[in-house]
Amino acid sequence: MIVSMQLDPNAASYTDDEIVAKINSATAAITREGALSQDDLKIVKTAPAAGEFLVKNIHRDADGKLDIEYDDTAQ
Repeated sequence: MIVSMQLDPNAASYTDDEIVAKINSATAAITREGALSQDDLKIVKTAPAAGEFLVKNIHRDADGKLDIEYDDTAQ
């Protein structure tokens, strides 16, 4: 079963410094799969750990909210 959730881009949950810190800490874990862009691949690559959920699709709705669809069964 696919589940959908939305994130409101207008919601302010983090300060600018907190966002920068999260991005900086996450970039160390990013790897590149060749020179293909995400637009060309048209995939969402995830590697959920035990108890986490596989992301199936991410897109932005017409009202500007980020919609994320994920498998409702944990890995």
